[in-house]
Amino acid sequence: MNYMTNESHLRDGYDLPVYGLSNGHFYSLHIPALTCIFLSLGSAILTVILSFRQKSYKSFFSWYKSERLVVYLAVCDAAFNLAHSLDHLHILITKNHVHPKELCQFYGFMLAVFISAQNLMVNVIALNAFVLIFLGRQIEFGKMDYRLMLWTFGVPFVCATIAGIAGQLGPNGSFCYFDGVKGIVANFLFTTVPLTIIIIVNSVLYSLTLRRIYLQEKELRKTLGKQRTTTRHIAARAMSVFVLVFLIQWWAMAVYGLWSFVESDAVPAPIYHLVTTFSNVGGILNFGVYLYIRRRLHSSQAPREHSLGRREQPSGRASTQLSA
Repeated sequence: MNYMTNESHLRDGYDLPVYGLSNGHFYSLHIPALTCIFLSLGSAILTVILSFRQKSYKSFFSWYKSERLVVYLAVCDAAFNLAHSLDHLHILITKNHVHPKELCQFYGFMLAVFISAQNLMVNVIALNAFVLIFLGRQIEFGKMDYRLMLWTFGVPFVCATIAGIAGQLGPNGSFCYFDGVKGIVANFLFTTVPLTIIIIVNSVLYSLTLRRIYLQEKELRKTLGKQRTTTRHIAARAMSVFVLVFLIQWWAMAVYGLWSFVESDAVPAPIYHLVTTFSNVGGILNFGVYLYIRRRLHSSQAPREHSLGRREQPSGRASTQLSA
């Protein structure tokens, strides 16, 4: 993110002033951000611990798909929060940019990889819910979820590596991400554009999926004369929770990215502070998803019917047994 005009004499992000020192916003940015980050980090770690403790008698890839996805997202949040807490702490303590530059670039690399991985993963979840409701199929993740891993972690890793080699990562005045001078266009193309597109696509898929569920359940009520929720509907609703949480976490960052790219000097400070709040609470939100999924699984008389997805078959169709 860049909040300064890209003047010709600025060589890189280290020539930018540290955000907030001149206008009194320094502590109001970093202290709330660190509070959210540490709460999120603790929630993400707790999610992983509770998930494995609950399923200690089963191998990871035999878990329900919903439970594995919760862990994947918690890992993204934990890695993101860990790196982000270190660069915020460094800036808060020194009141200066993170040095050496290689350390700042490493923090930026971690943020770029795990933010993008989370974005792509939730997009897959939204698409999976849509396909499940409209086509009665599921997207195959492959053995040990290798297709999901290659797409959600492999692509961001390669792109962030290229950005790092090209010198696009560094300080932006507030933390380490894309360089606030050299990496403006890269940040827009790597973060703002994909995030905005994914938010729009997820919102559309989310709305269409829930509307279709409502119409199908309404038809079932007319036919059976009573409330009826199918296994497929329960699975799609569980997926939709991931999408809703994603929209809550990243809407502010998308708005800020678009606004700052068009007119960086005109972005109101409250919007910038909203970014540091909402984007840093992913672990807390994901812990809420974990509790929701766990409650849905344990409140059912037939827990297998309340998982996120059915057992994947070579044909790509879901079997009658809900599973990983």
